Amino acid sequence: MRNSHDFIKEQKAMAKKGRYCKAYPISKFREYSQWTENTENLRREEREIDGQKVQVPRELSDSDFFYLQEDFVVTDDIFIDENIVFANVTPEWIEFCKNKLKFEVPVYEAMAATS
Repeated sequence: MRNSHDFIKEQKAMAKKGRYCKAYPISKFREYSQWTENTENLRREEREIDGQKVQVPRELSDSDFFYLQEDFVVTDDIFIDENIVFANVTPEWIEFCKNKLKFEVPVYEAMAATS
């Protein structure tokens, strides 16, 4: 039987999913003049090297996708706090996202219950 301490540790280890993110081809992000990629944080793929299975960062092509999160950080997965490849959030970056990428976080209005 699990105790509450174990449950709390598991919850902290779980990846956090934001309220909204949108996938874009990597080539779109690379159009930003200040774009850099933290390739150490890419998702891992299993490869066989010298007969050993190892986890290595995946290789990218312009046809791959990254995820623009609601806080304007870019990730290599849908989770907001993992695989962060770009976190240099500046007013210029936000402007690029809004104007060039047409990124907009939807406003969800609470729906009134009807009876």
